[in-house]
Amino acid sequence: MVDCPICGAKVREQNINGHIDSQCQSYVVTQEPTSDTQPDGSSNKSQAVSSFFQTPASKKSAASKNEPLKPLQSPIAIGNVARNQPSPSSTVVLKGDRDSGSTTDTATGNKRSFEEGKTIDKANRVEDGITADPPPKRSKTQNAFRRAAPLADRMRPRSLDEVCGQELVGPNGVLRGLIEQDRVPSMILWGAPGTGKTTIARLIAKTTGGRFVEINSTSSGVEECKRIFAEARSELSLNGKKTILFCDEIHRFSRAQQQTFLGPTESGQVCLVGATTENPSFKIHSALLSRARVFVLQKLGENDIRIILSRAMEHEGVDEATSVVIDAELIGYLAALCDGDARIALNLLELTLGLSSRPGMTKEAIKKSLTRHLLYDRSGDQHFDSISAFHKSIRGSDPDAALYYLARMIESGEDPLYIARRLIVIASEDIGLADNSMLPLAIAAHNAVEKIGLPEAQINLAHATVAMALGPKSTRVYRSLGNVAAALRKPGVAGLPVPVHLRNAPTRLMKEMGYGKEYKYNPNYKDGKVAQEYLPDAIRGSKFMEDRDLGTEVDPEYISH
Repeated sequence: MVDCPICGAKVREQNINGHIDSQCQSYVVTQEPTSDTQPDGSSNKSQAVSSFFQTPASKKSAASKNEPLKPLQSPIAIGNVARNQPSPSSTVVLKGDRDSGSTTDTATGNKRSFEEGKTIDKANRVEDGITADPPPKRSKTQNAFRRAAPLADRMRPRSLDEVCGQELVGPNGVLRGLIEQDRVPSMILWGAPGTGKTTIARLIAKTTGGRFVEINSTSSGVEECKRIFAEARSELSLNGKKTILFCDEIHRFSRAQQQTFLGPTESGQVCLVGATTENPSFKIHSALLSRARVFVLQKLGENDIRIILSRAMEHEGVDEATSVVIDAELIGYLAALCDGDARIALNLLELTLGLSSRPGMTKEAIKKSLTRHLLYDRSGDQHFDSISAFHKSIRGSDPDAALYYLARMIESGEDPLYIARRLIVIASEDIGLADNSMLPLAIAAHNAVEKIGLPEAQINLAHATVAMALGPKSTRVYRSLGNVAAALRKPGVAGLPVPVHLRNAPTRLMKEMGYGKEYKYNPNYKDGKVAQEYLPDAIRGSKFMEDRDLGTEVDPEYISH
């Protein structure tokens, strides 16, 4: 027993079609029979048992015996029953016309396109009082993913105009011009985390209408890439649609794995968009770099972060002007705390929104709850850039800057022994002969770090750092060593024979050959001075040692300063 979808009356399942064809007049069951007796008095159990062994064809024929013959009705006539209106014409879809996209009007015998059919159906809906199409339903899975997504993902820009802080995709940006002209080349997007690399890649595919495929080097391999290349070749040949392959963290692919991108990228079968936080010069294969352009994404400024946070506040329905806890001052604090990372800024804002809903929560309490973020990678560019700035600050006799970079590295988790080893190098490279006591001081600081450890050992590092920054400087030894290295790079210089009188003679044969025979032992002579040559004959008289501790150039900007 089923309910009629039109009138709601009780109808037997095998009679539902006849009930609808009769405009809901026939086959209506006014009283439901018992479970053991059929309307004709036969037993339900016996019929169920016998029908169990019947074939589908016999079941269909048995059901048709109980139904009277009815005139054929077209599909459009059934639809008119629901509206209780006679059908002015009926439409039959011809099996051979499905591919051609047409239907046949039975009243006129003429074919019409599906678009015309849609127009007629829309007119019938207007006659019935239905003025708009029903809204599309969003699946429960999509709603669940939407609710589970963090604020940073929900606020991802949907157009190039919404991207903040990147001139490349700005109104006059080079990359934006290529995107709008649909001339996007393969590229490497190099930038810090949270600068918009993934967003720009997705917007490229959205703007150009290309097929977008996203992979991550940490979870994808060569076999998956080859499968994607084959699908891209098929898509290009069948539909003429180019595939945009976005590879996140592309620097984590090995050099051999990166070579799999060379052929498809060079032939244009795929448009590779690689994202990396590391320097492409060191992490990306040179052959791949020659086939792709490198675009550098700048770190977002505080004003850009403020704009992003303001959009998020508006999206979440929070008014910055009327909010008691989250005001302009706190937004500025979050913008400064995230260090140019938009993702961290939005995550902090989401955390702040959650904390602000608690009773009695204050702005100061929220600031204490937020975690300070220091962008530092002990194996990346930040590692080398920070130690380079530390070294050059000591060389430039700037103790303030040297202490800043020292504390910054320690707070970011840098190995203190790595800093101590650099101090030993600075003692000889930049101070050298100007103050020979700095080298023992640097070694003592290294020993102190080994024996004491952090946090107390940072005091020893600061002691050595300030002493070297304030001490005199001499690069005389360092520059002299460079002069010798330059001479050794000349052909034949590195293999010149050692003068015979300077050679060692540990055996009788070597002594008989004259090794060390004419050598003059300097301590036996007054003031240790003798007439003796020490360089090979080919470079005799060469001058490598510098006479000055420092150079002779003058900085005009320093004089004016």
